[in-house]
Amino acid sequence: MEIIGYAAVVLIGISLGLIGGGGSILTVPVLVYLFGIDAFIATEYSLFIVGVSSMVGAGSYFKKGLVNFRMALVFGIPSVISIFLTRIYLLPLIPDEIIRIQEFTVTRNIFLLLIFAGLMILASYKMIKSDTSEEESEHVRDKHNVLLAAGQGSIVGALTGLVGAGGGFMIIPALVNLLKIPVKTAIGTSLVIISLNSLIGFFSSVNHVKIEWKLLISIAGIAVGGIIIGSMLSKKVEGKKLKPAFGWFILIMGIYIITKEIFFNALM
Repeated sequence: MEIIGYAAVVLIGISLGLIGGGGSILTVPVLVYLFGIDAFIATEYSLFIVGVSSMVGAGSYFKKGLVNFRMALVFGIPSVISIFLTRIYLLPLIPDEIIRIQEFTVTRNIFLLLIFAGLMILASYKMIKSDTSEEESEHVRDKHNVLLAAGQGSIVGALTGLVGAGGGFMIIPALVNLLKIPVKTAIGTSLVIISLNSLIGFFSSVNHVKIEWKLLISIAGIAVGGIIIGSMLSKKVEGKKLKPAFGWFILIMGIYIITKEIFFNALM
């Protein structure tokens, strides 16, 4: 299963390089189902993997002048504060057993995976639908939109802190619609935000989890290879055209997780 897992990690990196998001939502399911890692620990691993690979991807966009650092701070600062508070104070409060319904127990692992599945379905909807929301806009940015973007940054930070997802599927539309950033610059800026959020989240709580560094670094290295491939492909392939197909894949995975964690576990 690990070979399939490494292949999936390459695809996660490629998706980050091509479309600036979406792929990181698969990191935790890949770690749990293909590498056999505990869901709680997988959220920690995911932050490191997504953070390192996004940082490499952001570097290639920076070289092309496609990163807006000012808007990255507008979105990123509230996000970083939110992720720090979530990892330090909220996540440890989640009990090992959340609720018991007859013979079926909703554990912390199942709870985190169900949140993940919900996020995957939301992400798939945004990727599948025919959307003009990410087209470049010439409208003037206003203070109200900047505040909305900062608020959305806080939400993304909380989700990243809780389940280890990068949140690119929420960040890019916010940068384009609220902060009026061109799509390609939004992708590069999104990668900067994701890398900062993920790495800060990882190092803020790394002392609370036993890390298998050899495994983690090998997975992160392969994800970096994937994002380099994705960045190279972005010069030849338009990421927008691949979004719907990738969205359907994420939708199927989200439904699979819900089915497995609720119905299969209830039958056991």
